[in-house]
Amino acid sequence: MSKEWEKVLWKRQDHPDNYIAPGSFLSSLRRNANFRPYTYWPLVCLSCAITQHLATIFIFVSVFVQLKEDYLDPHILVWISVGCFLTGYLCWELLDRTGAGHEHRHANRVKAVKSSILIFLALMSLSPVLRTLTAATSSDSIWALSATLFGVNALLADYSAMSFGGQVNERLTSVLSLNAAISASVVLASRLANDLAVFALILFSVQAFALFPRLRRRLGSCPSAIQLTFTVFLSGVSVMVTMSLSRAVTWIYTAVQLGVTFLAPAVLVWAQKFKNEIRGPWDVAVPKVN
Repeated sequence: MSKEWEKVLWKRQDHPDNYIAPGSFLSSLRRNANFRPYTYWPLVCLSCAITQHLATIFIFVSVFVQLKEDYLDPHILVWISVGCFLTGYLCWELLDRTGAGHEHRHANRVKAVKSSILIFLALMSLSPVLRTLTAATSSDSIWALSATLFGVNALLADYSAMSFGGQVNERLTSVLSLNAAISASVVLASRLANDLAVFALILFSVQAFALFPRLRRRLGSCPSAIQLTFTVFLSGVSVMVTMSLSRAVTWIYTAVQLGVTFLAPAVLVWAQKFKNEIRGPWDVAVPKVN
């Protein structure tokens, strides 16, 4: 008489390894075993990073148009970029006090100062070259290319939060996103009239697409109230600078921002009821370790 069959592989039994007791094949069927339902407001908070990035892109495009139409003095934009850099660096230092030690922070300060000086001098020397970079290219091609590059930048950007004191691990998609944004900034800057305007726009693009995303990822670990306040402030600034150029574009941009921030999380929460993940004995066994 054969012993009672048990669903284990470590015990030698009279049945083959692929044996299933009659009527027990679907007894271990499970639906949505590892599913964790989303709630609306946490998703809204997570979408703030996307909203902030889109606001940054529209602010940059608005600044470019104002420079091209001589609505904005390049000297003012340079001072705005310097002020934004100092403000962002101060915020980074305040957040970094909870992480690395004093010696590590001092080394980071020295490295940041050296990098800033090198970038500043490099942009000053390259401005005359960048201004004539696309002289033989039509403006329509430039607008289409820059729009495509900004789309790639938004799609590949890293929207995850960075833990306090953690190492910055750049992903390949983040590098591609940064390259796309800087490339779009360069081709747009080549349509400006003078070297100072080119220098001011490229300096602002470095602030917006290379430095600000790192600060945004660090702010992602802050409380939700700070995230929402910063998102509202940045979105308000982007709407104001866009409103001065075109009301139609402002309404379209506002609709996109509201859709990304509030409508998309609601659609995701609504679509959860259609999730149907089935697990059964045909799947790879998960070992239970005591």
